[in-house]
Amino acid sequence: MHTVYFSLGTNLGDRKHNVRRAVDLIGEHIGRVERVSSLYETEPWGFSSDNMFVNAAVCVSTQLSPRAVLEATQAIERDMGRTVKSVNGQYHDRIIDIDILLYDDVKVDEPDLKIPHPLMHERDFVMKPLREILG
Repeated sequence: MHTVYFSLGTNLGDRKHNVRRAVDLIGEHIGRVERVSSLYETEPWGFSSDNMFVNAAVCVSTQLSPRAVLEATQAIERDMGRTVKSVNGQYHDRIIDIDILLYDDVKVDEPDLKIPHPLMHERDFVMKPLREILG
């Protein structure tokens, strides 16, 4: 089994429900959810919006490869209604965003998959919930 840490974020609709739904879908499609952080309300990062975010971190045990985890998270985002992905630092309001932060001690550096997440240490909305569940 592998241990994966995710960051979840949403600033559209019923934000708390969006996070709970994403956690449920991660449990169904990726692996056993071991820990979920508290929910944190945060300002938008990297763009301007009137909508505050709700962020959380999740720890999951999985048998999936890093690539399969990425494909599953992208499918969950699409199923929940996310139609636009952030590209080249252009961020938007979103129903859900699921980022892979850590996958065991594995390092991946591919164009569409970077583990550990390269910007996580710059983002309090990622690090606060992550620290909470790292124990």
